[in-house]
Amino acid sequence: MARKKKFNKSALTPYLLLLPWFFGIGLFRLYPMVASFWYSLHDVDIIQDTMEWRGFAHYQTLLFGDGPTNAHFWDSVWATLRYVIFGTPAVLVTAFFVAFILNFKLKGVNLFRTAYYIPSILGGNVAVALVWRQLFAGNGPINAVLGIFGLESVAWLTNPTFAPFVLVLLSAWQFGSVMLIFLAALQNVSPSLYEAASIDGAKKVRQLFSITLPIITPVLLFNSVNVLLRHFQEFNAAMLITQRGPTRATDFMNILIYDFAFLRRQFGMASAMTWMLLAAIGLLTLILFFSSKHWVHYND
Repeated sequence: MARKKKFNKSALTPYLLLLPWFFGIGLFRLYPMVASFWYSLHDVDIIQDTMEWRGFAHYQTLLFGDGPTNAHFWDSVWATLRYVIFGTPAVLVTAFFVAFILNFKLKGVNLFRTAYYIPSILGGNVAVALVWRQLFAGNGPINAVLGIFGLESVAWLTNPTFAPFVLVLLSAWQFGSVMLIFLAALQNVSPSLYEAASIDGAKKVRQLFSITLPIITPVLLFNSVNVLLRHFQEFNAAMLITQRGPTRATDFMNILIYDFAFLRRQFGMASAMTWMLLAAIGLLTLILFFSSKHWVHYND
């Protein structure tokens, strides 16, 4: 007869320690997600505390409808995609360039690293957004500088062509955390590789594209995903600086979800938009990961 294994109480200790984490994930992550999907299948009125089953009608309206809600939704989708397409590379290129410069042994380089990181802490601050709005106002300092050089003032915040550019510029200004990750990756590249390349006659530009960039591609993938997610979830800048305009040029998905949920109180439709946003983020993230096998090189 097989002997019964003695129950080891100490084996429960790790699970007991993890219980608060599981509780937090379940209460603040999983439950809201499940509730949101359930709401997306209903017309929800939290004032009257009523729910009317609609099935996938909200999704059908968003994707294939011909009314104002459908038009507003697709305007928001294109505005968000434009912001992601231009903003993500702007942050990555700016962060890498600054990290590349700061990787050199310069005098007082630690001071510059700190100074460049500060905008990342302040970038999402409401006060900074309002200052940015004043900078690009019609009579703001940016147009004043243009006037010094004899150039005409630009309607930065009221022109649908320039308004998204203002937000992309603010996003690129918040490169500090991405820059620090790039800097850490650059510092882990072995100097012997550059020495060998120099002996072979490779110039700095060739070393950059043949040694530096291929080695740090895993970090580039990591930063790309993080910056992509951040741009898809933009809210404060578009709401405070351009006030969703002009002509919905900066009416991003997060703002539209807020509009339908808390201003129009159409929680079912807002929940459906939230899941559409999640699907878009997931799709582009999957594309990044699947394409990474062609351009990301791991040191196995």
